[in-house]
Amino acid sequence: MISYLARRLVQAVPVFLGVTFVVFLLMYLTPGDPVELYMGQAGIVSQEEMARIRHEFGLDRPFLEQYGRFLWGIARGDLGRSIVHRRPVAELIGERIPATLELSLFAALIALLVAIPAGVVAAVRRYSLLDNVGTLLSLVGVSMPGFWLGLILIIFFSVTMRVLPVAGRMAYGTGLEPQTGFLLLDALLQGNGRAALDVLRHLAMPALAMSAGMMAMTMRITRSSLSETIGQDYVRTARAKGVPEGRVVVRHALRNALLPVVTAVALNLGALLGGNMVVETVFAWPGLGQRVVDAVKTRDFPLVQGCVLVYALTYVVLNLAADLSYAFLNPRISHGKEG
Repeated sequence: MISYLARRLVQAVPVFLGVTFVVFLLMYLTPGDPVELYMGQAGIVSQEEMARIRHEFGLDRPFLEQYGRFLWGIARGDLGRSIVHRRPVAELIGERIPATLELSLFAALIALLVAIPAGVVAAVRRYSLLDNVGTLLSLVGVSMPGFWLGLILIIFFSVTMRVLPVAGRMAYGTGLEPQTGFLLLDALLQGNGRAALDVLRHLAMPALAMSAGMMAMTMRITRSSLSETIGQDYVRTARAKGVPEGRVVVRHALRNALLPVVTAVALNLGALLGGNMVVETVFAWPGLGQRVVDAVKTRDFPLVQGCVLVYALTYVVLNLAADLSYAFLNPRISHGKEG
């Protein structure tokens, strides 16, 4: 297991280098001078001051030298300083990660609580009305853009029904003192039921908009994998021994059918964390995705690079976690019998 982890970590190095190089190159080739944008916002037009800031951030150096300095900073644990905010990139990212994690994990929880039971029911009752309805809804969920669903939710629940807030993480006056950055956790730890309910109301629409795609994909994969697993010999043997049908499905069939589901969930969770920019923008959610959008608009190279590095690390860690979970779900893998 240790050698396997070491190999996976070594394989992650080229992934990081490739991602950072491509993004660094794209930002370098994108028209627009970040210093000019920043100085224009600050109302400063001195050419000498602009040249000084370019030199301070190394923007007057050749491309390869800039990229090399960026990699050297990563090796030392330094992601650089933001051109616009004039603060360490790691600090700016750390401020927004709790909001993004809270939203993404809540969206993933909604998706899994709905998708896996729905996939099991559809597989057990194939070609029934429930199966056909679930298949239709999953097709709609896969095809529906998150930003469009978000706007529909806002129109219905906020504008028409007036039951959910349009944007933000929490209303003023709840009496909650943020400590961990995870507002729902803070509310529960402080025993503030009013704040917890308010946080959940703010989470509901953006989490539902983000979870729709993951929910639909997980449901389809669960149905397909379980439908195939139910026909295996060991499932028929368990039934022949008189094992109750519910136990056959859950203990024997579902456990092995979850292998492709775990992979899909890991990839979709990475997509939730890394592809939440549009949804966060629609709901004005102060997370990492919105920070990336703002950084791209202002050509804040160090901040964009730091955020992309976090997203790449997220994908690698989640894929590694999915691989390690295979041994738990399928004992043959842990004993080296799976080819």
